Amino acid sequence: MPDLTPDAEKSHQIKISLRARLLTARRSFPVTDRLSAARQLQDQILSLVRRTGARSIAAYVPVGSEPGGPDLPDRLLSALPAGGRLLLPVLLPDNDLTWAEPTPPAAAPPTSTPAASAPPASVVPAGGPSASLVAGPRGLREPGGPRLGVEAVCSVDLLLVPALAVGNDGTRMGRGGGSYDRVLARLPEPGPLVVALLHDGEDIVSVPAEPHDRRVHAVITPTGGLSRRPCP
Repeated sequence: MPDLTPDAEKSHQIKISLRARLLTARRSFPVTDRLSAARQLQDQILSLVRRTGARSIAAYVPVGSEPGGPDLPDRLLSALPAGGRLLLPVLLPDNDLTWAEPTPPAAAPPTSTPAASAPPASVVPAGGPSASLVAGPRGLREPGGPRLGVEAVCSVDLLLVPALAVGNDGTRMGRGGGSYDRVLARLPEPGPLVVALLHDGEDIVSVPAEPHDRRVHAVITPTGGLSRRPCP
């Protein structure tokens, strides 16, 4: 790590403390409450997709206690219009992100089972289309299709990013790996609408900022809905 000024070092230490507190709070979130919050958050996201008319979305695949729930990609796929596009991240060895489209699960081969006793393999489940994902590094799930490159995200209409907290000025704090700082740094201006997904209580007044930190345009929380940044 390069030498930091006293003010920068203080900000860095405050961020480490805040990150640890938020992660501890997430780990203590009861599973039933987490699932309920995920459904509320998804409903808020789909409302935004409808209002903006987004046809191309880049998002992430929530794992563990991350906001959005593990079925977020499925719900986004079901909300896209015909010809719409969903991109999901693939972690590279240097912590940067490339992108790929999730593909529907392959149809099962025909069997001799009579049609009356089993539905056709091509029938989409009642919940709508589902994304076919594979195991990735560090417990992540990712699409297995062709990699489209780190720049693929630059052309989407809406970018949904994970965060641990966002301040009133839009400064985003992640887990410290820097993956999404790189993504946000390469976006064009004007570029996609960038929205961070948060649990209730993670939309806070101030987040300590370092030179590499990037701002988002808005946040969505389960009960608060969409809130633009910077705050008025």
